[in-house]
Amino acid sequence: MLSLFKNLFSSKKVDLAALIKEGALIVDVRSKAEFAGGHVKGSKNIPLELIGNSADTLKKQKHVNVCCRSGNRSGMAQRVLESKGLTNVVNGGSWQNVNQYL
Repeated sequence: MLSLFKNLFSSKKVDLAALIKEGALIVDVRSKAEFAGGHVKGSKNIPLELIGNSADTLKKQKHVNVCCRSGNRSGMAQRVLESKGLTNVVNGGSWQNVNQYL
């Protein structure tokens, strides 16, 4: 029973530094106003409510790293994109977390 919960709630470890080094597209899913207040240099702003509309474009990327303020919205964005068939999406958590790997 414990292993069932571990499988349900565990998150796989991802080497963000390596993905960024390989050229991952960093997508910040916060609002435009939040993005304007600070963001990862070179990141693209696609607010969460619009992320599904960008799925076809994002499928062309080798890696997509989504981020936000805390990791909650980026987790939602990851699930939306995965439901649209993307397999190359990683939740990087907060934009400050992603920023430390640049």
